[in-house]
Amino acid sequence: MEILLHKSFLRQFKKIPKPTRAKFVDRKNLFIKEPFNQLLNNHSVGKAYPGCRSLNVTGDYRAIFQEVSPESVVFLYIGTHSELYG
Repeated sequence: MEILLHKSFLRQFKKIPKPTRAKFVDRKNLFIKEPFNQLLNNHSVGKAYPGCRSLNVTGDYRAIFQEVSPESVVFLYIGTHSELYG
């Protein structure tokens, strides 16, 4: 699976704590191997972000992504639940 990172994602990613960045890398690798693993809580967020899905990075951090093709996704945003949905 190809993973793309949108410029808005990269801007937000630079601002989050280093341990959370490392956790995202772990979760991204798990997502590549097993997109619907329970730890990821991969779910639709159509009301807030039409056509997108969300992954749990940590207890409070989420990563929003969109499928570009059956083998490619782009991560659009990363932040706390309240930052993304508040």
